[in-house]
Amino acid sequence: MKTAIIIPARMASQRFPNKPMAKINGIPMIERVWRQGINSKTGDVYVACSEDEVFNLIISKGGKAIMTDPNLPSGTDRVFAAFNLLKNKDDYESIINLQGDMPLIDYKNIQSANIPLHHGYDIGTIATDISSEEIKNENITKVSVDWKEEGLVGDSLDFYKIFKTEIKNIHQHVGIYSFKPNALKKFISLPPSKNEIDRKLEQLRALDAGIKIGITYVENVPISVDTFEDLMLIENILKNKDENK
Repeated sequence: MKTAIIIPARMASQRFPNKPMAKINGIPMIERVWRQGINSKTGDVYVACSEDEVFNLIISKGGKAIMTDPNLPSGTDRVFAAFNLLKNKDDYESIINLQGDMPLIDYKNIQSANIPLHHGYDIGTIATDISSEEIKNENITKVSVDWKEEGLVGDSLDFYKIFKTEIKNIHQHVGIYSFKPNALKKFISLPPSKNEIDRKLEQLRALDAGIKIGITYVENVPISVDTFEDLMLIENILKNKDENK
């Protein structure tokens, strides 16, 4: 399955300004994510950016960067805009939206993003383990899953952040998505749904429109960077890894 991995990067994050260029042990975060995309050997890797700093960094490393409108409303819109600028876009059967704030992502997890598409889904994503404390944490997105093939692929039934009492087949959602090109085009064309607006979870737009999102399970996905504190935590994790070599 010929795949384009597109990493959306935007410097004007409200919670963490200039996040893509934040350095972790001396290496900008967006560079770390880009390198993991390449290491996955899943497909061609592009960074969809809106600022010269990110564009120039990736180009200087020999990578492929695409400038997009800084006013696009979401990372998914940025991925779609970048994809449409590719001269060979018709060659691709899959588009992976790899979040630019996941510097510890294992390249094997990126490979897993395409599994739902191989099983007939138009959109796929990833779920991982969740603890009883994490289930109560309203900053963590959960997904309930109807497993079709245990541990491999299943239907996402709901995404939410609030605490619910049910615990069966509840997992932590990992924000890596795979799309068939026509599915991404359709998704972008849909207006935000009420659930999406109320819960601030973009993926609910697809479920509310009757589009199934396939889930594949992976173990122990590391945290993403939402705050400066997350950045410090990841830097410590990497330092400890270096010490243990």
